[in-house]
Amino acid sequence: MIYRDNKAEQIKIAYIGGGSRGWAWALMSDLAVCDDLSGDVYLYDIDYESAKNNEIIGNMFNDIEDTRSKWYYHAVETAKEAYENADFVVISIQPGSFEAMASDVHTPEKYGIYQSVGDTTGPGGIVRSMRTVPMFEEIAECIKTYCPDAWVINYTNPMALCVKTLYRVFPEIKAFGCCHEVFQTQDFLREALKDICGIEVAKRRDIKINPVSVNHFTWLTGARYRNLDLFPIYRKFAEKYVAEGYTKGFDSNWRNSAFATSNRIKLDLFLRYGYIAAAGDRHLAEFCEGKWYLADPETVYEWGFALTPISWRLEDLKDRNERSRRLISGEEKLEIQTSGEDGVDQMRSLLGLDSLLTNANIPNVGQIPNLPLGAIVETNAMFHDGAITPVMAGEVPKEIYSMVSRVCAEQEELDRAIAARDVEGIFNVFANDPLVTCSRKDARELFREMVLNTKEYLGMYDLSNI
Repeated sequence: MIYRDNKAEQIKIAYIGGGSRGWAWALMSDLAVCDDLSGDVYLYDIDYESAKNNEIIGNMFNDIEDTRSKWYYHAVETAKEAYENADFVVISIQPGSFEAMASDVHTPEKYGIYQSVGDTTGPGGIVRSMRTVPMFEEIAECIKTYCPDAWVINYTNPMALCVKTLYRVFPEIKAFGCCHEVFQTQDFLREALKDICGIEVAKRRDIKINPVSVNHFTWLTGARYRNLDLFPIYRKFAEKYVAEGYTKGFDSNWRNSAFATSNRIKLDLFLRYGYIAAAGDRHLAEFCEGKWYLADPETVYEWGFALTPISWRLEDLKDRNERSRRLISGEEKLEIQTSGEDGVDQMRSLLGLDSLLTNANIPNVGQIPNLPLGAIVETNAMFHDGAITPVMAGEVPKEIYSMVSRVCAEQEELDRAIAARDVEGIFNVFANDPLVTCSRKDARELFREMVLNTKEYLGMYDLSNI
């Protein structure tokens, strides 16, 4: 990498999961419109054919009229080719197959346990972690060997466990996790300000917030627009819409969508505890007691959100593969569609071209004093000149501390147990999760079935006595 004329050139990005038909295309668009960065992106994926297709699509961006910088994409067959001397490593992988995820999400339904996502917490998130953490141990070793000075950006869930693993294996790593759930909450606050006060806010970043917690169960202890404290405004908004939900400015067709919600849960949680729950309802529901919002499909419907079936994800994958084919053949015109993510701006800031204050998932070094040091927490951080400086967020308020500290403690113990390949320890975390509402005997049977369903990915564990 070199600097010339206030630009960073010849940057090397290693994209792990480079066959992605979602995050990878978003990154391509975001890089294409960034006029002070350029370089090469190396796409590594166990599905080499998908990475090769993305190589073709990525290079097609160089011929689009609105493209402001040149990036050259290379599908590679070995991890070494991707990692070696990389300036940035981007990780967005699917840990195992969708068939494995189908077991994560749907097997618990036999015991009356429902999950709206199943990738971060609950029985699905825990078994997914068993697959994911060993993969991230290998990724961390590759970074340590081939590009120890690279900045590492993770998008994979379970976010906290992934980032924790990177630091456990390679303590000197420079890694952080990105999640857009807080961004969507900033947009939601823009809607509240418009609805209650008639004030239109141009950009989500104009809403200044103080996130304090852990990924997908993040809470805001402060939110302002200029001189306005948004908490009293949000209270009026919550009282106005908690019964019916609020969907203006969002996908309002939640009844027929696998992802959209009516936003009732975040409003309900605010009115219960006085702090702003800063994630989508589908994630928030999974961190609460199992019978609050996920007791059964009828309860889910009443709260205005959806259980996302793996059948939908499989159909969506077919659609994305078909779109990949159309783009490569020229049947569909390739267009720049920026993502609204912070990844490229974070790169620019770390390269000293700008500075950026945004939320990030990084180790707790005291920014949340009443959570364990070293735990992966989500707070604001300043990205600037080759550094990430955490912002002092303050303590998790007592009103929500019991919930947040439980989640953090579960993640810490799960990290320990998986690192030690302690299957019984993993089961104890599983059985204690608030979504696991069945008896301990049934929890044992459920855990056994879920693990054996995905044993092809779990060869590093001794499953003989499970």
